[in-house]
Amino acid sequence: MISRRHFLRIGGGLLAGLAGPRSPLAGEPVEIRMQGNTDGSHVWFDPIGLRIEPGQTIRWVNLDSGNSHTATAYHPENFERPLRIPEGAEPWNSDYLLPNETFSVTLTVEGVYDFFCVPHEHAGMVGRIVVGRPDRSRSSSLSAQAAGGEPVPEIALRAFPSIDEIMRRGIIKRV
Repeated sequence: MISRRHFLRIGGGLLAGLAGPRSPLAGEPVEIRMQGNTDGSHVWFDPIGLRIEPGQTIRWVNLDSGNSHTATAYHPENFERPLRIPEGAEPWNSDYLLPNETFSVTLTVEGVYDFFCVPHEHAGMVGRIVVGRPDRSRSSSLSAQAAGGEPVPEIALRAFPSIDEIMRRGIIKRV
């Protein structure tokens, strides 16, 4: 028979675990919303940073009624952009998503994946996904301008959340 005190201790522990920040669970698709204000002067991904487990699916959904957006990996195959995803990972490009359209990709290679919106990169519409627990020495080069291809705009570089913050918090919402 479980004592009342033991029952309350178990229940309190469960509630504490639910209240803290958590990364999405493996197997659950994670949604990244593409959004903008009504006059179109500001656009963003939300969340802008997140940590997932290898094999999880990311689904971008365009909730911006006034703009089309893309979810595009930084990779030389995509408009000669610099490589800002793990070597060996498959690059993706959603093409233009109209309002309420979605695009999904499953990320299997551990590492840091930076992505952008083609028409709004110069407005700082970028995001970062950390898959698993990547090798920090290989991820450190992302803080600098990656070599090759078109340079990443300075506003976009400043918009990326830090890898440490993503690892600590799991999900970084738009500010």
